[in-house]
Amino acid sequence: CIIVPIDIHPTSRARHPTPNRPSAQPRALSFSSVTMRRSTRVLSNMIVKDAYSGALVGEIPLDTAATVAEKFAKAKAAQVAWAATDYKDRAECVSKFSALVEKNADELAALMSAEMGKPVAHAKGEIMATIPRLQFFLDHTEAVVADQKVRVGEAAAGTEETIKFEPLGVVANISAWNFPYFVGSNVWVPALLTGSAVLYKPSEWTAMTGVKVAEMFVEAGVPSDVFAAVVGGGDVGAQLLSEDINGLFFTGSLATGQKLAAVTAPRMIRTQLELGGKDPHYVCDDVADVKGAAAALCDGAMFNAGQSCCSVERIYVHESIAEEFIAGVVETAESFKMGDPTSSDTYIGPMALPTAPGFLQSQVDDAVAKGATLHVGGALIPDQPRFYPPTVLSGVDHTMSLMRDESFGPIIGIQTVSSDEEALALMNDTEFGLTSGVWSADQARAEGLLAQVNSGTAYWNCGDRVSPFLPWSGRKGSGVGATLSTIGIQSFVIPKGYHLRAKRHRAHGAWCTVHGARCMVHGAWCMVHGAWRMAHVLHGERRAA
Repeated sequence: CIIVPIDIHPTSRARHPTPNRPSAQPRALSFSSVTMRRSTRVLSNMIVKDAYSGALVGEIPLDTAATVAEKFAKAKAAQVAWAATDYKDRAECVSKFSALVEKNADELAALMSAEMGKPVAHAKGEIMATIPRLQFFLDHTEAVVADQKVRVGEAAAGTEETIKFEPLGVVANISAWNFPYFVGSNVWVPALLTGSAVLYKPSEWTAMTGVKVAEMFVEAGVPSDVFAAVVGGGDVGAQLLSEDINGLFFTGSLATGQKLAAVTAPRMIRTQLELGGKDPHYVCDDVADVKGAAAALCDGAMFNAGQSCCSVERIYVHESIAEEFIAGVVETAESFKMGDPTSSDTYIGPMALPTAPGFLQSQVDDAVAKGATLHVGGALIPDQPRFYPPTVLSGVDHTMSLMRDESFGPIIGIQTVSSDEEALALMNDTEFGLTSGVWSADQARAEGLLAQVNSGTAYWNCGDRVSPFLPWSGRKGSGVGATLSTIGIQSFVIPKGYHLRAKRHRAHGAWCTVHGARCMVHGAWCMVHGAWRMAHVLHGERRAA
């Protein structure tokens, strides 16, 4: 999952300790009806209710084993023609899709907010920030997958050596609900641009958003069989994996990722997994602005109600500045307003998963029982069970779930350390390895520490941000593979090496043959070290097998 950059966060953070009561009227949404093909068998509908008010948002058909198999068969057949389509035509479809996303941003933001509770202002921020991400792929994909002529002429013994790239085929994308446009576009767009078909299973918590994405791709000119939404729960995801797919791109929990890998590994399917994180940040004793660092890290921990894979999940602060830093985090947390996601000044909306507040409460209770200090928040809200308040604890340690298990909520633990060495050991004491950060006035000091942290992304004096120009990858339990950057684009193609020789290569007046044939050089047999050698030993090629 990918987090919206800090620079597009709303700035209004009015103090409001409890959420507003829900309105009796459902919010108005303009969502087109879901159209299914006549031949598709539908078992039942998914009923979607507003995460805040509980009002009905809509219903969409659930896929079945039969409809998943049908969509796969059509995708496999359609992919061949899509791959043969000129790159510029595929890029034109993506450009039109980008324009539709921008044009419908308000409607799309309202739908996303209704489904998973993200404040509408934040949802629109994600959608609008997706536009330049799509442009990155449009600007770079063609060059990344262009044929590469690597050796020609005498250097290659008369052979032209070329690398060509082929599309994966049919890609299954089982995606996340927390940033559906960011996380999804990292897969949809490079897959489509490089010639693959996509079967997109959005999360059950943003299923209508996923269907809307599919509608916009079709409106933009992508054939409906080349990009299709697959709607349902875990059973539908399992059915999708049972098909003869060529690639799986998954964003979700470590436990689910391990199960999926166990299914795809025996079949040698290209598999990329973006999984959980317990992302640490260390605030050094020389940080230039303690209060500023405290505010930024609190924002990084609690934006999107903390439901971001690269949220700040653990903070280590040097003991010499700990008191001032903790006070700054608490002050910032107290300023965050909870309430109606449609309100422009709401910072924290309801949690997407109904079970999330209870889990966060268990982490708080465990930490307090083991000696942690609770500064703010830390209690369920009886009349609003989908909310959890901004929560800050100090005096924590690694015996507590709060500092070991991914929280994925507006909660942060702060542990005091006495040295860089202690901080470094604690930062690496985790099963995850997604992102990490160091806050210091000294870049060399920060980079030296970050080089020793086993994470896919490193931040100096920033955090909770993603750039399409840099690879997004996890280590250890945070996943396998990479999306974004030119490295991520390569994840969607298969390289093939071509050895192209127009005619046999003449060496010293004699014909040079390949693979086990004898070499006549100046009219005599060539014997080296007691074994026959081929002529390409003399001309820079491989030894005969």
